[in-house]
Amino acid sequence: MDNITHSLAGWALGQAGLKTRSRKGLAALILGANMPDIDVFFGNAPWDPLAIHRGFTHGLVGGVLFLPPVLAGLLWLLDRWQLGRGTAFKSGLPMHFGWLVALAYLGALTHPLLDLLTTYSIQLFSPLSRSWYHADGLFIIDVWIWLVLGGAIFWSKRREKKRRPWRRIPQIAIAIVIAYIGANLLITERADSAVRALRPQAQSIFASPPPFWSWRRDIVWREDHCYGRARYDLFGQGFTASKACEPTNMADPLVRFAVRTDPSLAKFLKWSILPQADVTRGKCLARVTIGDARYGEGKRSRLAREAVIAIPGACLDNSRRRS
Repeated sequence: MDNITHSLAGWALGQAGLKTRSRKGLAALILGANMPDIDVFFGNAPWDPLAIHRGFTHGLVGGVLFLPPVLAGLLWLLDRWQLGRGTAFKSGLPMHFGWLVALAYLGALTHPLLDLLTTYSIQLFSPLSRSWYHADGLFIIDVWIWLVLGGAIFWSKRREKKRRPWRRIPQIAIAIVIAYIGANLLITERADSAVRALRPQAQSIFASPPPFWSWRRDIVWREDHCYGRARYDLFGQGFTASKACEPTNMADPLVRFAVRTDPSLAKFLKWSILPQADVTRGKCLARVTIGDARYGEGKRSRLAREAVIAIPGACLDNSRRRS
């Protein structure tokens, strides 16, 4: 999910009453909810689990067990430093380190749970396993969650300033979001079942909700060396599948050569679950584009990577003939 959603999740939990457990409790929840995305700063790390976004820091080991105590410790040190400077805290809350750690853990736990709901997937058990997990319940940016949680937080804050009861509104909003996620998971399950009924050999099924229309699914799956596609609309035409099966082209010798020689393509394939290649050949050079079928076909994929390579032996043979 996007960082606005992650922040709203932590903020809503705090505004539901948890922020009163300790000074800097709200900061622990919001920062904890965003903390696993720290891996975007380690893209060139020599250790693969850390270098891959949604890898180690998004798993149960790195993101949920290891990082929260670090965050709580940094917030506690900041609090000590502020006290040393004579800072007066308006909240009047005491510092309770145990609760600060607990809130950091709770905030951090929301991150992989939300990311797990998208087709982008996470390596939940990294570094013990490189397997990707996904539930396909939400689009990467869900405006309905923005509206529900954002509106509840705004309303709750206004009531809090007026010294009126303010906890109940975010609590109701959180319950609504949980019910909304549950409904979306049921829609995805129906879409998956439709694919399996039509294509029993289907593997790696992804059913992505489009923006806004969360009752629809754009579905893609693997069959041997090609990808099938379909659409599912709960309130429309139901399940409609494409007749064509798109080739992956990953067995093309030029694609294999490009992956061996271009580090950016090799790195992309560590993340890509449904890789699909396009090759444009010239006399001496070839343009190899690798995308992920989850996000468009071949080079039309939103996240495609491209490399221009020399065709092995082509130009060398021509130069020899001229000489």
